[in-house]
Amino acid sequence: METATQKSFMEIKDEAIAQIQTIYDPEIPVDIWELGLIYEININEGNDVHIKMTLTSPACPVAETLPPDVEQKIRDIPDVNSAKVEITFDPPWEKDMMSEEARLELGMW
Repeated sequence: METATQKSFMEIKDEAIAQIQTIYDPEIPVDIWELGLIYEININEGNDVHIKMTLTSPACPVAETLPPDVEQKIRDIPDVNSAKVEITFDPPWEKDMMSEEARLELGMW
């Protein structure tokens, strides 16, 4: 049986994903969740959210603005205490990390 705390983690994670799905890469008309840029979403008992994500390339023009945008969207979720985004390039992003929906949207089949 799922406890209230576990359910709250799941609800926060679901809301985090929903918020992430509202953020688009300005060069690609697909949200960053469907692009496969989010590697991990971790939530601790204090409702601090840690997101590990990547960018399409180290020279991505939104490298300075995208992570703070993600953090702000997550912080805006009720009951979230804090949000931190960690950028990693391990593993490097590849086109096959995109969802089927993103590939269809971009005509990459």
